[in-house]
Amino acid sequence: MAALALVGGLLTAAAAPAAARPDDTPSKPAAGLAAATWKNVRVDGGGFVPGIIFNRKEKNLAYARTDIGGAYRWDQSGKQWVPLLDWVDWDRWGWSGVASLASDPVEPNKVYAAVGTYTNSWDPTNGAILRSSDRGATWQTTTLPFKVGGNMPGRGMGERLAVDPNKNSVLYFGAPSGNGLWRSTDSGATWSKVTAFPNAGNYAQDPSDSSGYLSDNQGVVWVTFDERTGSSGSATKTIYVGVADKQNTVYRSTDAGATWSRVDGQPTGYLSHKGVLDSRSGYLYITTSDKGGPYDGEKGQVWRYATATGEWKNISPMTDADTYFGYSGLTVDRQRPGTLMVTGYSSWWPDTQIFRSTDSGATWTRAWDFTSYPNRSFRYTQDVSSVPWLTFGTNPSPPEVTPKLGWMTEALEIDPFDSNRMMYGTGATVYGTENLSTWDSGGQIKITPMVRGLEETAVNDLASPPSGAPLLSALGDIGGFRHTDLDAVPTKMFTSPSFTTTTSLDYAETNPNTVVRVGNNDAAPRIAFSTDNGANWWQGSEPSGVTGGGTVAAAADGSGFVWSPEGTSSVYYTVGFGNSWTASSGIPAGAVVESDRKNPKKFYGFKSGTFYVSTDGGATFTAKAATGLPTDGPVRFKALPGTEGDIWLAGGSVNGTYGLWHSTDSGATFTKLRDVQQADTIGFGKAAPGASYQTLYTSAKIGGTRGIFRSTDAGASWVRINDNAHQWAWTGGAITGDPRVYGRVYVSTNGRGILRGDST
Repeated sequence: MAALALVGGLLTAAAAPAAARPDDTPSKPAAGLAAATWKNVRVDGGGFVPGIIFNRKEKNLAYARTDIGGAYRWDQSGKQWVPLLDWVDWDRWGWSGVASLASDPVEPNKVYAAVGTYTNSWDPTNGAILRSSDRGATWQTTTLPFKVGGNMPGRGMGERLAVDPNKNSVLYFGAPSGNGLWRSTDSGATWSKVTAFPNAGNYAQDPSDSSGYLSDNQGVVWVTFDERTGSSGSATKTIYVGVADKQNTVYRSTDAGATWSRVDGQPTGYLSHKGVLDSRSGYLYITTSDKGGPYDGEKGQVWRYATATGEWKNISPMTDADTYFGYSGLTVDRQRPGTLMVTGYSSWWPDTQIFRSTDSGATWTRAWDFTSYPNRSFRYTQDVSSVPWLTFGTNPSPPEVTPKLGWMTEALEIDPFDSNRMMYGTGATVYGTENLSTWDSGGQIKITPMVRGLEETAVNDLASPPSGAPLLSALGDIGGFRHTDLDAVPTKMFTSPSFTTTTSLDYAETNPNTVVRVGNNDAAPRIAFSTDNGANWWQGSEPSGVTGGGTVAAAADGSGFVWSPEGTSSVYYTVGFGNSWTASSGIPAGAVVESDRKNPKKFYGFKSGTFYVSTDGGATFTAKAATGLPTDGPVRFKALPGTEGDIWLAGGSVNGTYGLWHSTDSGATFTKLRDVQQADTIGFGKAAPGASYQTLYTSAKIGGTRGIFRSTDAGASWVRINDNAHQWAWTGGAITGDPRVYGRVYVSTNGRGILRGDST
């Protein structure tokens, strides 16, 4: 869900290749100056983790995949996750969405990922299979002849990608969009369609959706091998495959993929989200739902298939009449045959549900039970002190509690080497326990976040005031934070009021304690004010018709504000803290607005190639005669702190005007920087020693190279401060330097959180 259309439509799609041949594109850093060191501003989590994968040969080797923020490897020594796809570049930003991941069960150094974010027009590039022989430190790529959807409906099903446990040069990939089942016989270097596979799927969440997002055929969704039907070096003979087809959801091959048939007697009316075979008991388990997830799902069942006899048995933990959710998360204990766990992934209220059986599904116990409504009993305790914002600042009434056990819980895995360790993913984090066996003895397991290092927020805006907290952030899905310590998890997100997504924020340049933020909610509030640098907030009033946050600007001294919300026919201004709003004149609705950072009466706006200026606090705007500015594509601009009328404007589109412009006369005229081919953000930081002008930062294409650039001479020259190993896909949302620390810059990403760079 995070940032669904945030990067949609930036580029145009290329023609699909006819075959999946290896590109062997290296992902090692290019030689050259390493001008900055990089690490995340800590949030810990913040997005959906639809897949957790343990290697079954080597202890403590595990991976996590995210829908928009890349893949991670578990570092046991540090109890943290290590990012693996930071090398994904601007042009292939879609490869930061991971639809599936497989860890080689024969050679643990090998790992594979199926990448691509959207299967519709929002993603300009085809999907790819990435392969690594050093646990994801470096990768080689094979582009597929179709798109892959790591952030599409059904992304919690899987795993779509699987390695043959007997002959690990053989891999299968279940493709979306009706593209069927694909196979590689050379360790993922080349791929071909399994033409004998009879069913490419037929389920779409909403076939009438004209965008192609909800109407996508969710396709072939999981692959599972029966490892007992092969021997080392010989391909496994029996393979089970799940398909998004409610009447034909499980298929099998018994001749190593040469022929396939629908498994007789299987349940109908549901989609099998996952299929896991316990080779010690001989049971294939499947979890099903009436919908593809990860949000929807009103009914579901759990089934067990006896591979020896062909008998299907409904082993659902709850009766159909009592079930109001679908099942998805599914794992078996490889140390204890007959022990399995499943999740009710779409049980949103009062919480998600986790079920456990130690007798192959004959009986079940639950993570929580109702006692006398609305009271509940719990088989767990939950400690989020390491990530305290997971309470979401709520204080719900029973039967709800905070923090929640989770939601969208489609990833669930018991460590194959340790029956006491289990991890599961939610829409915001990775939780886990290390005393799982206590569940069976009637005790309470201890659940804590196991998410350190995994940063998955989508960043819309950033501000670094000259005093107070060093950074304020506007984030998708979890609102945003006041970061008082860049290396510590914030204690709470922005609350009172809370927004589902914060779209814009600003502070008063000469009075940084005054802060404003705007964002999205189904209903008001959508604007909030603070007079203590963002530590505490109160709800502002809003004009009628507002449907979304849009952009907002604070006067240099905090005496007034200009707001360009979504859904209205005007831009608005207010004196004071928004007790009432008045429509501005002379500026179109939807314009991007900013303030002059010295003159408190001066505000600026931009839309469709025209720059606007107000000198009366936003009451009236005048269109300037400046020409040559972008008429389409996203545009962001900022005024230089401390100097009236000094403005930098970045943006445009690939097929139109694109670049970076500078004005020193309040937007009456702009000069385009000749050497900047493309620019998407602009920010200011502390001037370099001996320099008279503040440091500029931008995410741009300069000298033919995409990257994060710094200028210490007012744009006369630029130096790239990231390298090819640190590109983070799309970085076009926001950028700001730190006014207190020379060489420090904060960079937004669309799924890899906030990156902090420090000059070396």
